[in-house]
Amino acid sequence: MKSYGKEVFLKSLGILIAFIIICGFIYTFAMTGISQLLFHDKANGSIIEVDGKKYGCELLAQEFTDDGHMWGRVMNINTETFTDENGSPAMYSGPSNLSPAGEEMEALVQERVKKLKESNPDQAGKVPVDLVTASGSGLDPEISPAAAEYQIPRIAEATGKSEEEIRDIVDKYTEGRFLGIFGEPRVNVLKVNLALDGIL
Repeated sequence: MKSYGKEVFLKSLGILIAFIIICGFIYTFAMTGISQLLFHDKANGSIIEVDGKKYGCELLAQEFTDDGHMWGRVMNINTETFTDENGSPAMYSGPSNLSPAGEEMEALVQERVKKLKESNPDQAGKVPVDLVTASGSGLDPEISPAAAEYQIPRIAEATGKSEEEIRDIVDKYTEGRFLGIFGEPRVNVLKVNLALDGIL
């Protein structure tokens, strides 16, 4: 019985070591190598880099509040709850978990609508819903074409650029539906703002 137990133990240990080598090293290095070869930018964080300077990740929102830039979706960020190992506030994001039918959410939306209308007095249409609500992640980097169009008069007035020029920039950084059928058209806010600044 002792010999049988030792034999089982050695086989089990051998299998464990084999799987550690295969799954922990060979597979990991193979996937990393393939990703770097075929999807280099995505594998390294989809960072927007121009002339050696990094401006951010195209998959994570950045907050813009001045009139000369396009505004993205509401960012639901909290820096007060957690701290990192150095004691500095650690940023995290997520949904607000407020009920769409609740009074608190309604008050927040009305406040955001008021701000947007005040900053876009020439726009008589309704404020697009994605400009007054946060995404599930709280860091959505994209807005709808309607939300981008709504802001064009404000940006044109603040920057001195023509509305047509800004519209061309928005069109350039608008992505259509995946394979023509999945998802919705969307505009990358960071890319538009970098183009407005003459960086992209």
